[in-house]
Amino acid sequence: MLRPPRDARPGDVLDLVVQAPALLREDIEVLALLTGAEDIEPLTRAANEAFRLHAVASTDGVAEAASAAGYDVALVPSSRRLDRVRVMALDMDSTLIDIECVDEIAEAQGIKPQVAAITASAMRGEIDFAESLRQRVALLAGVPLDALRKVYDERLRLSPGAERMLEAFKAVGAKTLLVSGGFTYFTDRLRARLGFDGTASNVLELRDDRLTGSIAGDIVDAASKAEALREMARDHAGDGIVVAIGDGANDLPMLDAADVSIAYRAKPVVRERATHAIDHCGLDAVLNLFV
Repeated sequence: MLRPPRDARPGDVLDLVVQAPALLREDIEVLALLTGAEDIEPLTRAANEAFRLHAVASTDGVAEAASAAGYDVALVPSSRRLDRVRVMALDMDSTLIDIECVDEIAEAQGIKPQVAAITASAMRGEIDFAESLRQRVALLAGVPLDALRKVYDERLRLSPGAERMLEAFKAVGAKTLLVSGGFTYFTDRLRARLGFDGTASNVLELRDDRLTGSIAGDIVDAASKAEALREMARDHAGDGIVVAIGDGANDLPMLDAADVSIAYRAKPVVRERATHAIDHCGLDAVLNLFV
């Protein structure tokens, strides 16, 4: 079931945005009839195919039809403008990038099953994130720093559409924030590469260029992510729009703190809480959620 977005104001006209790597025009026309849309507008900001169905009167059956077809759909207010976005916060692992860095480090050391089991449980919200991180990092004691370099160079890939999305937000003057329960080794390099305005992540303790199995300083957890977003919003948002994008349970407080939140290829608990969900398209599909 599609719900009106929380940033919709009384009297707002609601549009339906339909997106997928490939769309059938006949399906769009059926959805237009089903929703009573006034007209159909092709959208071109993202690499995927997308249409905006203007002024829909009903969304009955839309979510079910879209799910069956493999389409991403979102009910958006026609007043939500891209040029009003002032802050955009983005999770790193499995959101900006297509891996969980700690799992990849563990795989290189032959202990991925043990670490991945803890990661998956934490992402589902079954165990406390801070404790899960301590457990996972403890398993990495003795890993050489060079193993992290190999993960960055050989395994880390940006999610589809990431650079296009970031460039568009920067073009309208939005500040960008990369937040992660992962590690500064990766966020620092991605900040330099992609031009993020800020980052928040965990520092791995090193001794003789090997991991000690501990975190240096306070752990960046769900609450820390949300506070980093609020701090940037206090400094830069004004009366503009704050956007947050994530995939796991430890992103929920950050998503709740945003005006518009997007669950990107996310766990069910995150999809349920976020304003919108993108399951089939790349990150640049976020741009089509704005006029």
